[in-house]
Amino acid sequence: MKQQTLTGFEKYGKTTRRAQFLADMDKIIPWPELAAAVRTAYPKVSENGGRPPIPLERMLRIYFLQLWFNLSDPAVEEALYDSVAMRAFVGIDLGVEGAPDETTVCKFRHLLERNKLGKVLLRAVNDHLHRSGIKVAKGTIVDATIIGAPSSTKNKDGERDPEMHQTAKGQQWYFGMKAHVGVDSKTKLIHTVLASAANVHDREALPYLLHGAETRVWGDQGYHGHAHLIHRHAPRAKDFTNKRYRFHGQINEVEKAKNRNKSRVRAKVEHVFGVIKNIFGFRKVRYRGLAKNLHRLEVTAALTNLYMVRRQLLRT
Repeated sequence: MKQQTLTGFEKYGKTTRRAQFLADMDKIIPWPELAAAVRTAYPKVSENGGRPPIPLERMLRIYFLQLWFNLSDPAVEEALYDSVAMRAFVGIDLGVEGAPDETTVCKFRHLLERNKLGKVLLRAVNDHLHRSGIKVAKGTIVDATIIGAPSSTKNKDGERDPEMHQTAKGQQWYFGMKAHVGVDSKTKLIHTVLASAANVHDREALPYLLHGAETRVWGDQGYHGHAHLIHRHAPRAKDFTNKRYRFHGQINEVEKAKNRNKSRVRAKVEHVFGVIKNIFGFRKVRYRGLAKNLHRLEVTAALTNLYMVRRQLLRT
């Protein structure tokens, strides 16, 4: 029988991809700025005169772990006991203290949602990137992606989430919400986020996805024919949305070629959706209602922006 080694005295080790990811993100996240953005809403003393509240930065770190690894409140508590890399990122030494329980994690998340701090965190991250020389320019790509929601009625209320709806895409039906984003065409930074039911047409979100200083706006054919909305909210912007190229079975090859050229820029938004859905796992909603999921989307967008430019930040 092999002799067991004491924890912490192992002979062999390797830096895992998870540990490297957390180490990189720890270096590039502007912790003082993010903590300052939410400090006014965080209690300075505990309720009922008990123990002092857990340090704000530590709770932010736990919340970011939830978003990066798509963890529920109970799951992130268990992960902190299970993963050395996660404990190191949060700064927990189990020889001295335990991890915050799921109730504490849940209360902190509700605090952020109740005070609508998702937009505040997104703005704080973008301001930090601007000071670092990574700026939102004057080109915006608008697009939307469907985030699925449970369609089962086997729950406490006996019904599906009333704020989610179904929509058809291609030959398939989806139930959930839409994540609408405005993305900078040069840096691929998300500057605006909106959530709606899945059956809301993309064009309805168009005016809310522009920051107003654009000179060019890209989008797929779902935004075609709404140049007046673009000019109303971004007067200097030129409409570079894809146009229809098929009429009565006839293909306009010139317009099709123009669309292909536009799509070389427009395709950058798919990199953003790839991070949100495939790397951070936000393919399905975790909470009921649009407000909570919009908050998650906004904070995820802030973390996505940092992830997209992490190599550039690590070089500085």
